[in-house]
Amino acid sequence: MINKYTSLAAIEQHITPHMFRRTFASSLLDADVDIRYIQEMLGHSSINTTQIYTHVTMAKQKNILTTKHSRNKFNF
Repeated sequence: MINKYTSLAAIEQHITPHMFRRTFASSLLDADVDIRYIQEMLGHSSINTTQIYTHVTMAKQKNILTTKHSRNKFNF
């Protein structure tokens, strides 16, 4: 089913259901959802599996440094 729609959309990259799960998990993490909730939503028994699924974005890291660091001297 995914291959059918990627072909119709002229997407050349191979798309898998796993990629949707990773994007879902990473989007929630980027929106400040606690990783334990993400773990439950994905049905993982181990938090380590959830950590593998999620991706920490550079934009989020920069935001944390500029807004949360007590001695903000970073100029991003």
